[in-house]
Amino acid sequence: MAEKKLKTQLITIEEKQGTFSAIFSKFKGEKTPGKSDLAMLKSVLTDQKARLLHILKTKQPNSLYELAKILSRDFKSVRQDVLLLEKMGFLEMIPVHKGKREKLKPLLVIDSLEVKINL
Repeated sequence: MAEKKLKTQLITIEEKQGTFSAIFSKFKGEKTPGKSDLAMLKSVLTDQKARLLHILKTKQPNSLYELAKILSRDFKSVRQDVLLLEKMGFLEMIPVHKGKREKLKPLLVIDSLEVKINL
């Protein structure tokens, strides 16, 4: 199986009349209702999510359960973080078949993140 080419994700932040607005139009899914673009960006740029992305890159776990065990975190919390990162286009969930069961493997699809601030 050929490896997927990783990409760079770009987030642009612009100053508009004394407030910052991030451009999320390139990301999958709908914008979270009631949450500003900057608040959404802050929810992505946390130490826990950085650690999660690092583990995906270095250890390549085969399931969300395995990822949660490596992180020593609650499965539900890890799942919520993964869903947000998937929505933002940082990773994809790939179906993997093991016997009669199917599980989802989190796969990192970016190799860098650039945040650009236009004043």
